[in-house]
Amino acid sequence: MGSSSKTYPNAHTTQIENPRLSFLNKLRAGQYPLMTFMTLPSVRAAQLVALTGVDGIILDCEHGHISDDSMHNSVAAISALDVSPFIRIRGPAHDIIKRALDTGAHGIVVPQINNADEARQIVQSSKFPPQGVRGQGSPFAAIGHGVTTPEYMRSANQTLLTMIQIETRAGVENVEEIAAVDGVDVLFIGPNDLAQSLLGYTPARGDEPEFVAAIDRIIAAAAKNGKWAARMVNNGTAAKQERPRYDTVAVTAEFKAMQNWYMSEWEIARS
Repeated sequence: MGSSSKTYPNAHTTQIENPRLSFLNKLRAGQYPLMTFMTLPSVRAAQLVALTGVDGIILDCEHGHISDDSMHNSVAAISALDVSPFIRIRGPAHDIIKRALDTGAHGIVVPQINNADEARQIVQSSKFPPQGVRGQGSPFAAIGHGVTTPEYMRSANQTLLTMIQIETRAGVENVEEIAAVDGVDVLFIGPNDLAQSLLGYTPARGDEPEFVAAIDRIIAAAAKNGKWAARMVNNGTAAKQERPRYDTVAVTAEFKAMQNWYMSEWEIARS
C-alpha cells in the first residue's frame, strides 16, 4: 500500500504537459470544460458526440448498456478525436478500476462513495506504485494519452482524473474527510441520487433546504481542500447558470439529447 503521509504530485499540481489531455488542460486553466454522459455501446455514436464540441465524454458503465468491449472501442474513438474519455465504473472494486484505466481513459468517475476509507481505496487502485497498487500490462492505456508506455508510467499517477461522486447522505456527512484524501481530484455531485437519499424522491425541485445545504457543503469541501467541483445538469442553460459555482459540469446524456430533440420536433410537427 502507498504511504498515507506522503503527498504526491496530482492533476492539480503536475508539471507534465500533454496536449492530448484536453479536458484536464482546460480544467487547470479555469476554462469550465463541458462533459456529457454516453450510455450506448457504439463507436460511431461516440465519434458523433465527440465531434459536437464537447470536452469530455463519460462512458456510463454503471447504468449504461456498455460492455468491456464497447468501453475499449469508445475510449479509442473518443481520444483519437482529441476529446477526453472518462469511465463511470459500476463500483469501486480494484479489478474494475484497473480495467477501466487500461482502456486509455483519461480518468474515472466513481459512484456512491460514502467515506474517506472508500475514497482512499479508490486512489490505491487508481495509482501505480509507490503511490498505489495498480498493475501495469495494458498496451492500450498509453495510446489514449498519445504517449509511449514508459511515458504513460511516469505521468499517469499525476494526470489521470479521479472523480468521486457524492450522492448519498453518508457521502455528504463525510464529505470533508473525503475531499481531504490525497489523490481525489474532483468531487462530482450526483443530484438525482442525492435527492433520493436526502429527500426520498427525485428529481429535487432545487429549493429544498436540506438539498441546498448538502450542495453548498460539497462545494465548500472541494474548495477548502483544493479540489475541483462538478455536477450533472440537464441542459446548456443550467450549465451556464452553474458556471460560477463549479469547475466543470456534465450536461445530460446522449439518449436524453436524442429523445428531447425528437419529442420537441414531433410536438411542432403535430401542432
